[in-house]
Amino acid sequence: VQLQACGGGLVQAGDSLRLSCGVSGRTLYNTGMGWFRQAPGKEREVVAAINWSGSSTYYEDSVKGRFTISRENAGKTLYLHMNSLKPEDTGIYYCALTFRGSVVYIRGADYNVWGQGTQVTVSS
Repeated sequence: VQLQACGGGLVQAGDSLRLSCGVSGRTLYNTGMGWFRQAPGKEREVVAAINWSGSSTYYEDSVKGRFTISRENAGKTLYLHMNSLKPEDTGIYYCALTFRGSVVYIRGADYNVWGQGTQVTVSS
């Protein structure tokens, strides 16, 4: 199983970006997925996560109301729509997959496969 994240870039505060994460090597059946980010000098943190059906989602407090996680199981793609970006959103964004999909997982240790990361830089 491989994950390929893309969509990052350099934007200004207030702009929007959409990150995508394509999955290859298996179906998305019964998998949970999430987006994590690591800012310079900080530990990796969960940004958003979603269960297999999309019926349950989790958002870190600082992104609630601005970010939306979604998934397209048939197309094997995970998305993160990011609006009203702030400089503190800067970091490397990683998508991740867990083979347990009934509930939402927010700990990195619960995920089995990680993408390579895509850089998001928000200038003030």
